[in-house]
Amino acid sequence: MEDVNLFLLFTRPLEAAGVGYMVTGSVAAMIYGEPRLTHDIDMVVEMSRDRAGKLSGWYSEVDFYVPPREVIEEELRRERGAHFNVIHHETGFKADMYPVAGDMLHRWGMAHRERLSIEGEAIWVAPAGYVILRKLEYFREGGSEKHLGDIRAMLEVLGGEGIDRDDLERRVEVMGLGAEWGKVLQEE
Repeated sequence: MEDVNLFLLFTRPLEAAGVGYMVTGSVAAMIYGEPRLTHDIDMVVEMSRDRAGKLSGWYSEVDFYVPPREVIEEELRRERGAHFNVIHHETGFKADMYPVAGDMLHRWGMAHRERLSIEGEAIWVAPAGYVILRKLEYFREGGSEKHLGDIRAMLEVLGGEGIDRDDLERRVEVMGLGAEWGKVLQEE
């Protein structure tokens, strides 16, 4: 199975079910920037508690580990920081799914997501600015340079296309990410 198809394993069921989602994290960074190794796909999903039990219908339990309904419902009760995993048995590839809930950046990203074609299939991808902001947050939290590398690659590949730098820098300031953004710009 080709690597690019691994994340399509997770987008196809959501597409078929009509669930709002966007691919983010390292997979989105690779789409906008340069390829690198990853073992999962991060996705923001629009899901209500009444749909939590349907997840196992969207992802066959024969092929995927799907958390019990109660676990998903508990995560959906959180306003921020909620997430759960779906794991493909054969490959071990996993999707980290983050419900939109009360996270304003998730809401902004979903409102500005982009429809892109990957391997001839249309998928929803987080806007580049959203990916950069989350990567800056992850760098602040964990210090992993891979996030800064992803951002630099995105900026290099996209150049002035696809990123509203003025809006991005306003959001960087509001989110208190100026020091992290400065580290990106030092190498740019």
